[in-house]
Parts: sequence; structure tokens; C-alpha cells
Amino acid sequence: MSDESRSTPAQTPVAAVIPAAGRGVRLGPGAPKALRALNGTPMLIHAIRALAASRHVSLVVVVAPPDGAAEVKSLLDAHSLPERTDFLVVPGGETRQESVRLGLDALPPQYGIVLVHDAARPLVPVDTVDGVIEAVRDGALAVVPALPLADTVKEVEPAAETGEPEPVVATPARARLRAVQTPQGFDRATLVRAHETVIGDVTDDASMVEQLGATVVAVPGHEEAFKVTRPLDLVLAEAVLARRRLNDGF
Repeated sequence: MSDESRSTPAQTPVAAVIPAAGRGVRLGPGAPKALRALNGTPMLIHAIRALAASRHVSLVVVVAPPDGAAEVKSLLDAHSLPERTDFLVVPGGETRQESVRLGLDALPPQYGIVLVHDAARPLVPVDTVDGVIEAVRDGALAVVPALPLADTVKEVEPAAETGEPEPVVATPARARLRAVQTPQGFDRATLVRAHETVIGDVTDDASMVEQLGATVVAVPGHEEAFKVTRPLDLVLAEAVLARRRLNDGF
């Protein structure tokens, strides 16, 4: 690829970073959340395939538990993955933020667009992935897929102990609220600067970019890009896969 083609937004190579170093305690004891089986296949493999399904994604970096890189590499070798996509496994850190930074550090220099995706969102449709990429290529520095909220949301004063009543202090206008999903897409230089600048606990990478003063934009998410966090989510994910198999004929 020539230097000229690298500088063209529509041709900028896209890499994805999947932090998969978390333990997933809300799913109970056992393997790390990303390695839990979904229809007989680890969620991580489902998530990797979901991103690699996009013809724009040419590299997927999986950030493994600090002492589990070899295990995750063996896992990838044991499953069929798209041949046109390159895969890399690197050891992660003690926090998600540190793991994403280590994934960024492992990217070759030609990748100007970076997706960051939760391994616990194994069923994100390829159209959602492509929509995020297209928004970055159109000039956005940071993009999140998001859905309108079905429920009314209340802001409360947190109780000192779990289970105690919590006073409601405000009811935000639901029309202005969105539930944010992944993959989140970024101009690489902006995301790197955010990780170099922002210190402290953050809930997602887009919020780090917000703290730089840069604009984050939302594009339509998808109901099947939900996060598998609790046992009931596994049941729902299995149902989605069953419906896909029925519709796709396999």
C-alpha cells in the first residue's frame, strides 16, 4: 500500500482491539467471561468472528489475561477464523484501560482507525461494525453505537448499603439518553492521546476522548449487540444464535 493511499480516509486500514482479560465475576465462578462457551464456542471466538466479518477490518488484536496469552493463542489456533484477517494476541494489564493501551501499543503504524470491542458482546452484527467504521472515515474522531432507552431512568442518591431505599433526585429526559454499545471506533491518534492523558477510572474509551474535549458521535446500535454479563444473558444469546441458524440454514 502506498503512502498516498494510506492518507486517504476511505482506504485507512482498520484494526480492532478486544480486551479479554476480565474475570466476569457476575457470571459466577469458572473460566474468564470471554472464554465461557456460547453454543459450544467461547464468546471470545464469536466476538472475533463478528469483527472479522467486516471486510474493512484487517487486523484483530486480542488482549489476553496477563498470564493467559498462550492459552488464548491456542484457542484462536483451534478455531476457524477468516483467512483474510490477521490476528495477534498480547498479554493485558490489571485494568481494562491498561489492557486497551497495551493493545494499542501492539498495533503496526499503518492502522489509522481503531475499534475497541467488548469480548462480552459476541453477537454484534457486521452492519453495526461497518456503520461505526464509516462514521470514522467520514471524519468523526470517536464513534459509539447506541440505542434509545426503553425504560424511564431515575437518578438516585446511592444508598450506603445494598438493598436500602434510595431517594430519587432527578428524572432525565429519556429522549436525550442512549445505551452505548461496542465496537467503539476512533481516529487512532486521538485514542492514543486519550490514553496518554486521561487518568482515573473510566467506563469506556469514548468517555476518555470526551475528557479531551473532542466530540463523540453516536450511530445506530443493534439489539443483538447486548453485553453478556449475567446467566440470563447467556440464555438470550443462545436464543439469538438458534434463530440465526434457522434463518441462515445452518
